[in-house]
Amino acid sequence: MASDRAQPRSARESGLPEPPVRKSVLSGLYTGTGAFDIVGRRKAFYLVFGLLVLVCLGSMVFRGFNLSIDFVGGTNVQFPTAGATGDVSTDHVARVAGDTLGSKPESVQLAGSGKAQTVQIRTAVLTGAQQQQLKQALFDTFAPRGPTGQPDANTISETAVSGNWGGEITRQALIALVVFLALVMVFLWFYFERSMAIAALIALVHDLVVTAGVYSLVGFEVSPSTVIGLLTILGYSLYDTVVVFDKVKENSRGLLGLTRRDYAETANLALNQTLMRSINTSLFALLPVAGLLVVGVGVLGVGTLADLALVQLVGMIAGALSSILLATPILVDLKMRDPRFRQQASRVATRKAKGSAAAQARESEVDVSDDSTLDSELRRERALAAAAGVPARNRVERRDSGSRSTRGARPATRPTGKRHR
Repeated sequence: MASDRAQPRSARESGLPEPPVRKSVLSGLYTGTGAFDIVGRRKAFYLVFGLLVLVCLGSMVFRGFNLSIDFVGGTNVQFPTAGATGDVSTDHVARVAGDTLGSKPESVQLAGSGKAQTVQIRTAVLTGAQQQQLKQALFDTFAPRGPTGQPDANTISETAVSGNWGGEITRQALIALVVFLALVMVFLWFYFERSMAIAALIALVHDLVVTAGVYSLVGFEVSPSTVIGLLTILGYSLYDTVVVFDKVKENSRGLLGLTRRDYAETANLALNQTLMRSINTSLFALLPVAGLLVVGVGVLGVGTLADLALVQLVGMIAGALSSILLATPILVDLKMRDPRFRQQASRVATRKAKGSAAAQARESEVDVSDDSTLDSELRRERALAAAAGVPARNRVERRDSGSRSTRGARPATRPTGKRHR
């Protein structure tokens, strides 16, 4: 037997709340609807970044840096391992160089791989006679071969840098870094505002400290190419931060006169809207840098390409993390020190509290039992029927059953009659 009433086809037609739709992480990234509460978890990010900075600063103070001869001066002697005779290990080369010079060299390492592999011997500044003695001892012991396949002393080369020249390079690098940071501060101050300039500068200093700390922890050699790469990644990190701040500035126009969301929620929404762009930009920028690093280390050996790619790889990762997880949360904390934004946040919280109370009241009305609702409706209908003069037999009566449903009744109408003249 078919039912008298059609069954509702969906929760929306029946008036019931629809079940929540679960969204994936990728959907939240692409839609940018504020699904990731990055600003709300800023204290946890502050703790992680703070510990990382402390570790890097401790390493820089106690371990120092492995500066190249371009900064501290010295002599670098190298020769290819391909075709060399005997044990061409770093320990054996160090013993030969130490016996010749009377003291152990500062470092001996193998660079590159395959036919492009070379032995790098780094010592203090040597005189011309000492350089010739070391080169002769290395040739007599290892006999490296030249392009013709015969032992050739010309395959052993040396590079000497004075300490004064290295100090000048260091001073010029520090001046370039300070000028860069000053220009960044001025640009952000005029383009955005003071709070954004301070937040961006803190993020840049974080990138600088973390990148330098990684070099100190791992022992990578710091060369002039490293300084050039460092300035490059600071500009990249600044670009990513400016993109996020520009969206924050756009979303916060007229915010003080609105009560829909406060500044923290507005900044978090802007961060979500640019999150996928930041991730894609960082990912596609890291791929060629990683390829350059592989070519510089694996094919050409340690040199300009390797130094440049290594600092860019480390700095880009640090810059991407700081622009997403550090710069915007710091901006929110700086802006919330303004009494105007605190008052606006208080108004937003008050409006949300009133909205929640109204929603609870509506839910309590829905929870009223059917018997009470029907009783009130029946009393109202009886009063209207009595006022209209409808006989009692035509009034809507209540059933005596437990369900208390209503009978169908004819609509109450006023009696009409013909008018006689």
